[in-house]
Amino acid sequence: QVQLVESGGGLVQPGGSLRLSCDASGNIFSIYGMAWYRQAPGKQRELVAAITRGGGTNYADSVKGRFTISRDNTKNTVNLQMNSLKPEDTAVYYCSTYPATYWGQGTQVTVSS
Repeated sequence: QVQLVESGGGLVQPGGSLRLSCDASGNIFSIYGMAWYRQAPGKQRELVAAITRGGGTNYADSVKGRFTISRDNTKNTVNLQMNSLKPEDTAVYYCSTYPATYWGQGTQVTVSS
């Protein structure tokens, strides 16, 4: 059974940092790339960052240079380091496989003073 469990969300001031983590079970790391998506109120879910099994990455233009996705294949964990956060980064962040076959439950990130 595949499970993706996110952690690390919260409230942060503009310019601050947060690190999201996603623990994966079900032996999916050997099969899938991994990704982070986000969905803000009233908006469609969008891809934030993705990482292939080999470590190749791609980012949404809006987060390039601020966010970094990484994966630890020994721990079945994928992380999203978010720096220089902006109010427009406020959303529910979801961990998923890439392509998005499986999803986590989401974690709220709020950027506000």
